[in-house]
Amino acid sequence: MKELFEKAGWKANNLPTPKPKQPEKTPVIGKPPSRPLASDDVNKHQQPLKKPSSKTKRLLPIAQIRLDQSLPVVQRADEIVEKIQQHQVLILAGETGSGKTTQLPKLAMLAGRGVYGRIALTQPRRLAARSVATRLAEELDSSVGEWVGVKVRFHQQIARSTAIKVLTDGMLLAEISGDKHLSEYDTIIVDEAHERSLNIDFLLGYLRQLMVIRPDLKIIITSATIDLQRFSDFFGGAPIISVSGRTYPVELRYRPLTELALSDDEEVDMNVAIVRAVEELTQHDPIGDILVFLSGEADIREAAEALRLEGLKNTDILPLFARQSYADQQ
Repeated sequence: MKELFEKAGWKANNLPTPKPKQPEKTPVIGKPPSRPLASDDVNKHQQPLKKPSSKTKRLLPIAQIRLDQSLPVVQRADEIVEKIQQHQVLILAGETGSGKTTQLPKLAMLAGRGVYGRIALTQPRRLAARSVATRLAEELDSSVGEWVGVKVRFHQQIARSTAIKVLTDGMLLAEISGDKHLSEYDTIIVDEAHERSLNIDFLLGYLRQLMVIRPDLKIIITSATIDLQRFSDFFGGAPIISVSGRTYPVELRYRPLTELALSDDEEVDMNVAIVRAVEELTQHDPIGDILVFLSGEADIREAAEALRLEGLKNTDILPLFARQSYADQQ
């Protein structure tokens, strides 16, 4: 090797000398640190949760709050207001037609909520959120985007004066990523909890933990049908209020497809059955409205087209499904 370097023009004293190999350090598992861990060493990349900051006092439209005395939930308005003031969590079971969705936010304002934080009212679907916001705004003699705001996917109307914010439960979950304490709100109303979607279940579980960090936060869980005692136990024995709903007489008429056939050889599909049922109901009551419930958008479109081709007099065909634009839904 030395001769090869000399032939290449290297002198012996210019040959590079290898550096001595440093002994490898053997890691010691479980060795205690040389100094106590400082607070900055723990979770360096995780910022601590910020406590809700103080908010500007909001003037509420108390003089404009009018309760619909015909609704069953209003008959127990004093009790509901008292429970909201005295307890952090309230479970309200109200049957369909009780008025819980539209009246509860106003009862929360009468209980003193919405002054330093907004009242959140969640809905499972975008159409329901926008419809409820419009109805609440009308009852408060204002427009959406003033006292009542709405926030759904791809659309929001919220002002600084907004006291009631109607949004989907998915949007409220998304807000947690930016504000883990949900400090924008002083009251959260989870409506239609009986649907038990993933969003609702995640939201209820998160609120159960959040109520310990934020004792000032009021939580109201409403539902049409619900295991009341189980939800009460989940939230530490929260009080329960049950409200009856408004019912109307219903007449059931069964029309199997085989009975709708005009002959033994005729095969009646669903759209033909719908057309003939509508004709029968129109003869019975030519002024009333008819709702036809179907399983999906394709079935709705096909049934609407079948009804249009029938040429029913004085009848408007209005298909309605989730993927429609808001203008078409209106």
